[in-house]
Amino acid sequence: MAFSGEVNDAQSDPDPFSENGKTMNPNLKGQGIREAFDTGDYQILLVANKFQTGFDQPLLCGMYVDKRLAGIAAVQTLSRLNRGYPGKDTTYVVDFINDPEEILAAFKIYYETAELANVTDPNLVFDLRMKLDAAGCYDEFEVNLVVDVEFNPQAKQSQLTAALEPVVSRLLQRYKSAQEKLKTAKAKNDSKAAEDAQNEMNALLLFKHDMAAFQRLYAFLSQIFDYGNTAIEKRFIFYKRLLPLLEFGREREGIDLSKVILTHHNLKQSGKRSLPLGSDEYPKLMPISDVGSGSVQEKEKAYLLEIIAKVNDLFHGELTDDDRLVYVNNVLKGKLLESQILAQQAANNTKEQFANSPDLSAELMNAIIDAYTTHGTMSKQALDSEKVRIGLRDILLGPAQLYEALRAQSSIGQ
Repeated sequence: MAFSGEVNDAQSDPDPFSENGKTMNPNLKGQGIREAFDTGDYQILLVANKFQTGFDQPLLCGMYVDKRLAGIAAVQTLSRLNRGYPGKDTTYVVDFINDPEEILAAFKIYYETAELANVTDPNLVFDLRMKLDAAGCYDEFEVNLVVDVEFNPQAKQSQLTAALEPVVSRLLQRYKSAQEKLKTAKAKNDSKAAEDAQNEMNALLLFKHDMAAFQRLYAFLSQIFDYGNTAIEKRFIFYKRLLPLLEFGREREGIDLSKVILTHHNLKQSGKRSLPLGSDEYPKLMPISDVGSGSVQEKEKAYLLEIIAKVNDLFHGELTDDDRLVYVNNVLKGKLLESQILAQQAANNTKEQFANSPDLSAELMNAIIDAYTTHGTMSKQALDSEKVRIGLRDILLGPAQLYEALRAQSSIGQ
């Protein structure tokens, strides 16, 4: 078993677990994992994230995949098998999670040749800087204050906190105020005020998203282009410090997982698939473009942003907006749409009656459990907290439009 660092689990052992400890790998005899796996003493290697890249072991011939892989991560991970060795005439992958077509699409990009469709425009950094400055969420003085502290070798943490506090407090208060306006507007059935409040929240979420995009873009392009612009570098430093503090609408609470019990699991035979790489044209790698071009306009996009905003209130941890959106709008909703019981109830009851159905709560719990393998962090929190489950149900019945989708599905079936 290979993993970095230590894992503390007092219920199993008062001492921390490590890959070199006597409990996890008792027969290493002072060897590293790479060296031990190269011997005849070990035939199977269990990993979570370790060795997905840079692991050149020619004896590796089979892989069991039980986690989500996509894009370059899929190519790098599965390519650990691509090492020749005398007597090694085949490799195989048993995948419990991923869509074969997505894996094939990931490999096609890099098969035979990888080609850019166009070049990345270095001026995108300036465009994004202008958009962020125009949002009015900070001023030049506040940027310089943070940068001065950052470059002062004698500075203390309290000085950095003091420099960031006005900006953080202002933005968090704006988001909280918009949330309260939205609740009040909905209570009064004031659709115009509700739309304005929602747009204000979406604008703040978009501002945070654009800062993260600036970070990624500048970190990449500054390795290639000499911008010679201190204002750009200052914003990179400023955003780096500001981003982790903008947890819009998120409530952090302690989580007790002692009552989480695995109630059931199932395995499904998905069959074997042939994924030929040599057919059709291979796709080209797209350059970075249109960074920070997000907008809050289309009705569908507004629904998705509302889902993200609401889910942000429920879950904590190192989760991206995509993680949260996929979990609710694709994984949970997709599983619930497969329920014949819910389809019948949605077709024959009002939305209020459907919302109060005990079958909805039971099917939601089953969907959360089924999603535990691929979305463990959020499923753990949902299983442990009734408040989170109720929040998920409200989101599914609200912006995720589960009830409407079930009724539409039933009408098509008829």
